[in-house]
Amino acid sequence: MIQFHKADIQKRPAPPKNRMNLKMKMIALIGLLILAIVLVIGIFLDYFVTNTLEAQLGEQALSVAESVALNPDIAQAFETADPAAIIQPLVSPIQQSTNAEFIVVGNAEEIRYSHPNPEQIGKKMVGEDNERALLSGVSYVSEATGSLGNSLRAKVPIYSGTDIIGVVSVGFLATDIQTLIGDYNHELWLMLVIITVVAILVAIAIATYIKRKLHGLEPEEISRLLFQKETILQSTHEGIIAVDDAGKITLLNQMAQQLLFGGVQDTGQLIGQPIRHVLPTSDLPDILESRRSRFDQEEVYGSYAVYVNSGPIYYEDTLVGAVSTFRNKTEIDTLTKELSHVKQYANALRAQTHEFSNKLYTISGLVYLNKKQEVLDFIRMEHDIQQEWIQQVIDKVADPLISGILIGKLNQASEQQVQLLIDPDSRLKTPLPDTQSRALTAAIGNLIDNALDAVRDFPAEQRQITLYFTDVGDDILFEIDDSGPGILPGHEHLLFERGFTSKTGADRGYGLSTTRQLIVQAGGELHAEESELGGACFVVSLPKKENYL
Repeated sequence: MIQFHKADIQKRPAPPKNRMNLKMKMIALIGLLILAIVLVIGIFLDYFVTNTLEAQLGEQALSVAESVALNPDIAQAFETADPAAIIQPLVSPIQQSTNAEFIVVGNAEEIRYSHPNPEQIGKKMVGEDNERALLSGVSYVSEATGSLGNSLRAKVPIYSGTDIIGVVSVGFLATDIQTLIGDYNHELWLMLVIITVVAILVAIAIATYIKRKLHGLEPEEISRLLFQKETILQSTHEGIIAVDDAGKITLLNQMAQQLLFGGVQDTGQLIGQPIRHVLPTSDLPDILESRRSRFDQEEVYGSYAVYVNSGPIYYEDTLVGAVSTFRNKTEIDTLTKELSHVKQYANALRAQTHEFSNKLYTISGLVYLNKKQEVLDFIRMEHDIQQEWIQQVIDKVADPLISGILIGKLNQASEQQVQLLIDPDSRLKTPLPDTQSRALTAAIGNLIDNALDAVRDFPAEQRQITLYFTDVGDDILFEIDDSGPGILPGHEHLLFERGFTSKTGADRGYGLSTTRQLIVQAGGELHAEESELGGACFVVSLPKKENYL
């Protein structure tokens, strides 16, 4: 099970103080955006409110002027000797009820019959904007300067039948209008300022939340970490494939692509696909359901046998997906075999040490018995045997690794009371490249071990193994014969199959298949046949260096 917590994320150093961090950048950018939007909206609403209020006041003035002009008492008052005495009392209440600055009624000669200032009654109207109403009979709104100052005024003609006998002027002072507009705009801008402050506070909250979710990392740091982890992921020697909690692929590195699909699938096309469709034999869906890990499951994908380790992924105790790792089984078997060879060297040294210890005890006993001549004869005999082995191997084999494994196996066979003989005609003087030397050393060690196992249950006098090797011709040949039970009928074609074995016990059936793979990788061949000693004969052939290259 893989589980991540916030505390697992490595603390980062504080960013330089002279560089604006992500939080401040977000607050600044969102704040500027909000200010720009509010400013544009404010200017538009200011303009809109101003025009709307002016239009509404103009419409209101025009409506009041029309109602006054259509009043029959007003038109009839024009026929009396003193129209102002009738019109002024009629107009004053209307002016007060409509909050108009003035309502002025004038005759065709623009002489006032009503005015907020009674002293202005009887005088000529000011502003010179009555012509269209008196001459053309048009009702309109204009802006002009009158006796009370600059004002927005509505002009409506007064009819008597079809004749224009006068004009009604209803107005609002410009100063009052601007004061009213200013009050509205003040409230508007105050509301926009409040909205701006609230929006900036929200921007700070959002920036803080995002920064916390990013664990305090800056975008540059996230980009660098992503690049580093992607590089590590793609360069690792294990295949990795991960899915989310819905079973869709979220990650697939190059090694997994090579092991699972032979490198022919496009990784980009696989991301986001359900794992059941892409890899029906994957155990990731079962891992998501059971939430239990599985280790060292052996599977075969294409031409690769792999070990699979799978487990769920948790974040803050919540299941967020699952991951499987794949390791090429052949590579592990090769490493295992190399380790086995190291153990073989150690066992050979241990055997030689044990045998040497026994010989020391023998010499010690002979000395204690005062058998000096027998001591000298025994030492001379053992020296001659060792020198014979060493000289025989050194004279016949040029490669030091192969010489070492042969001497070690000679001692191991001697301890196990197995007669291991090297054919007198054997020779191996051709220099071997590292790949062939390691492959041949591994093959010799494994095949001699198999031969020792094969003859172990036979009487001591029947335990025989012979070695023959030569580099005459284009290939290097190495034959290992034993006097064991041989290859059972029907097993000839199964010998080099992975997992096949005729022996008892666990973890068997990988030696010969791995040995053959190593030899094949070195450009050679390995096959088995019946031995002249009655057991099995394994033949290794490798092309010489000039042919191999």
